Amino acid sequence: MSFGQGGPAWGPGDQQTPDWAALADQSAARSRRRKWLLMGGGAVATAVVVAVVAAVIVNAGSKDSGKSADQLPSPPALPSNSAQPGPSFSKVAPPPPPNPYDYVADAKKDKAPLSADTLFPGSSLTLGSGVYAKGPTDQVTDCSSVTQGALGSVLNGNGCRQVIRATYTKDGVAVTVGVAVFDTDVPAKKAKDQASGGIASLSGSGVGTFCRGGSVCRQTTNSYGRYAYFTTGGFANGKNVTQGDATVFTAGDDLAKFAFDQIVARGRNQASAAAAVPAT
Repeated sequence: MSFGQGGPAWGPGDQQTPDWAALADQSAARSRRRKWLLMGGGAVATAVVVAVVAAVIVNAGSKDSGKSADQLPSPPALPSNSAQPGPSFSKVAPPPPPNPYDYVADAKKDKAPLSADTLFPGSSLTLGSGVYAKGPTDQVTDCSSVTQGALGSVLNGNGCRQVIRATYTKDGVAVTVGVAVFDTDVPAKKAKDQASGGIASLSGSGVGTFCRGGSVCRQTTNSYGRYAYFTTGGFANGKNVTQGDATVFTAGDDLAKFAFDQIVARGRNQASAAAAVPAT
């Protein structure tokens, strides 16, 4: 028996027995052809999908206002403030601040109240050497009446307007501070340079007479602005002062510096008040 092409093969001897080995080879060949056909079709399909996606990307890039797909858009321009006016600065330099010394160097500018209370405020005074009790004070226009020795004629000769005094005590030591007032700093300095004698001690208000009747006391003289200031210090019991009596020297120096500080503060306060007044 025989079959047409594609039928089963028969082995030798024509015993009508199929050639099973040949049939197996044919079946495997057909399976391989189907596998390759399937793989080839999948590859073609993948290539088609890739081509479609690439075409979409290219088309999207071509629509971006003529720019290439890999070109990033430029950042937006920042707003310009050039239309707004810039800060303006005056070419005129501001005036310098007032000089405090000017306000104590001339009576024309030195207008603040002046008295024993403004120069020597309070009932006590705390300095580096301790606490001093304030005793009597006075204020006179007859400058020579509150001086000793030749100081009276020196003050009057330079145009002294008034003398303000205060006495302070501490631990048996008494010191009188006297401030002589002139019109300007020129005669005040002359009075300091020409000074001889001293300011007279001021007693009262619980302070006994001291540095009178020939007792030896310590005196100082100085000036600042239109003010000359003096001290006379000694022992309240009338004992003579010697070079070794450090307490008297210290008290005199401390109170002289206090008078100086008060005059300086007077100038500073008036200068500050003038600077606070707006220009017209």
